Amino acid sequence: MVRFDGVSKTFPVGKQTVVAVENVSLTIEQGEIFAIIGYSGAGKSTLVRLINGLERVTSGTVTVDGVDVTALSESKLRPVRSGIGMIFQQFNLFRSRTVAGNVAYPLKVAGWPREKRAARVAELLEFVGLGERARSYPDQLSGGQKQRVGIARALATSPKLLLADESTSALDPETTQEVLRLLQKVNRELGVTVVVITHEMDVVRSIADRVAVLDRGRVVEQDTVFEVFSNPKTETARRFVGTVIRDRPTSGDLTRLRANHSGRLVTAQVREGGRVGAILAGAAELGVSFEIVYGGISALQDRSFGSLTLELQGPDAGIDTLLLRLREHTDVEEVAA
Repeated sequence: MVRFDGVSKTFPVGKQTVVAVENVSLTIEQGEIFAIIGYSGAGKSTLVRLINGLERVTSGTVTVDGVDVTALSESKLRPVRSGIGMIFQQFNLFRSRTVAGNVAYPLKVAGWPREKRAARVAELLEFVGLGERARSYPDQLSGGQKQRVGIARALATSPKLLLADESTSALDPETTQEVLRLLQKVNRELGVTVVVITHEMDVVRSIADRVAVLDRGRVVEQDTVFEVFSNPKTETARRFVGTVIRDRPTSGDLTRLRANHSGRLVTAQVREGGRVGAILAGAAELGVSFEIVYGGISALQDRSFGSLTLELQGPDAGIDTLLLRLREHTDVEEVAA
């Protein structure tokens, strides 16, 4: 659905040039929910605006549904944009228009006749659960309801692609989950490809199939959500994962563990289908005992992963053999002597 090939975007700021996006190459498949995550200033919003041509690339190409948008004039971009919906952090609703009027607006611009507009608006408001609020105004709605209106409006012209730029950042946790479930419904029932721009790893964990991690304008890691959560390969990804998965001891935890445990401390990664449990079950034959002193197991996309920090006690030769066996099947780090 979307393909970036060597895309860079720079902005002149005074006499300097600021690089917002640098040499990005990635592919977003039709029908998936793809997340782009990064800290403030990482280039996330610029990247998403390159998809619908609101920003033009400095170099490289962006292809949307088979069309190279970087080569199109503004007039030829309009039909491409009609196939792309967008929702925003601050909702961007017209306060002077009713809920129905907001949803109908893009249809009116597209020249739909009144009766056809009314039927489409009613259909969309039922889909997002706001059928009874058609005559309300945005100021009469909660934040979650406003975002539902924004989603309905974005779907008005039946787009194949929906861009959600920090669409839950202004919402409380419970409302965030309601909106995320609605985005999943859009994806599953309507077949719309969804691109989620966020700085919240909980959002990625909740709905995304794959994720790209953006840092200073560059994609530093991209994979399935399960792979990035269970085995982050870059420091940026590890920091993000650490905000929601706390299965590895911090330096403070290690200080406490060293004070309370005299054995050797190791952290072993646990993944579904691995043999960590079976190997530990054979520790006694090596004269080694173990105790789980930190860690946890999480579930994501119907698979399990996590890490366990163990205190191992027994002869060094036995412990070394046990660690050798573990390392044949998983990552093991000795965190204290």
